[in-house]
Amino acid sequence: MKAFPVITLENKKHRGSNQILMYFDYDPELIAIARKLPERKWSQSQGCWYVPNNPKNLKGIFAAFKGKAFVDSSKLFKKTELPKPAKQKRTRRLSKPHKTLLNNFYIYLKGKRYSQSTIDTYTYFIADLVEFYNDSDLKKLNNRSVDRFVETVFIDKHYSISTHRQFISAVKQFANFFPECQIENLELRRPKKSRKLPTVLSQEEAIDLLRVATNLKHRAIIALIYSAGLRISELINLELKDINIDRQQLVIKNSKGRKDRYVVLAKSFLPLLKNYFMTYQPKQFFVEGAKGKPYTAGSVRKFLYKYAKRANIQKKVTPHTLRHSYATHLLENGVDLRYIQELLGHAKPETTMIYTHVARKDLLDIQSPLDSTLIQLSKTEKGSQKFLLSRNFTG
Repeated sequence: MKAFPVITLENKKHRGSNQILMYFDYDPELIAIARKLPERKWSQSQGCWYVPNNPKNLKGIFAAFKGKAFVDSSKLFKKTELPKPAKQKRTRRLSKPHKTLLNNFYIYLKGKRYSQSTIDTYTYFIADLVEFYNDSDLKKLNNRSVDRFVETVFIDKHYSISTHRQFISAVKQFANFFPECQIENLELRRPKKSRKLPTVLSQEEAIDLLRVATNLKHRAIIALIYSAGLRISELINLELKDINIDRQQLVIKNSKGRKDRYVVLAKSFLPLLKNYFMTYQPKQFFVEGAKGKPYTAGSVRKFLYKYAKRANIQKKVTPHTLRHSYATHLLENGVDLRYIQELLGHAKPETTMIYTHVARKDLLDIQSPLDSTLIQLSKTEKGSQKFLLSRNFTG
């Protein structure tokens, strides 16, 4: 018996009113039925058909798709959460001289030609430190002062090891900028890095994620990140002039560490890319938000979360998960680690080496002693008992 396709109904405020959103995988027959529904409209942003949420339209949906699809309305009647009040930006408690000092530190970092992200991070950390000792003379700050701040603030807020390491780097720069303090930066030690394996999708999960992405722009973004191993910042800043379809290449400019590099465009991505260009006609950047404004990383993370849920992927899927998956799948397909390092734009081979701990075909091919013992047992006289792990329970 042929299984019916599934249509998932969701209640959402869209275009200023409550709507019934209909999500389903691409199916010409279902699309033809949806087009005949009264009051139906297509949402490009949501990637689905929708109708005003009222009993008449709901009844019409069930009647129209009867015998053609299974209509799942479980999400339709869930209580919608009230929007959380926006968090107000905290005003720092800083004296005027300390504010001046921080502003000068910011300018000092600018002069060091750090990236804007690093400048913002370091300034934020030092602002926290200065605020913690706002009532003290900053010239008396020493290594113990730094340790006490970490013990009080970092441990209490459960900051990660990587955040702690960034903080120490910021303090070292501050000690260079403000030599009047008593911080001996040679004695400051960063905690050892945690060595966590990256979350990686299987190749089947990557395709499932693309399959459920019914929005053309979203599908193009996911396909490009996964097929080229881009960082989210690289995707957002990618300009049309940096896409060479004839050579099947992208040039990634001024990326992490101020490095340029070339990456390969997948042949299978080109038809989707051309379809996307014809539909959206971006002007400057590969992906643009409303009115040509830059697309945000938050928007990408949001729809990735939605599609991972729809594809029944239990892992946390972020843009960097797709980059990790790209590198791991290249390694599993036999691509040399040196080329993967170049394609990812890693400064050190040690950074790329992390993927060897995920794509360990040599280890995965080792037979467990449980399997080998059962195979040996099956070849002996005792094997006639046909021992199975799933049977012969005695209670």
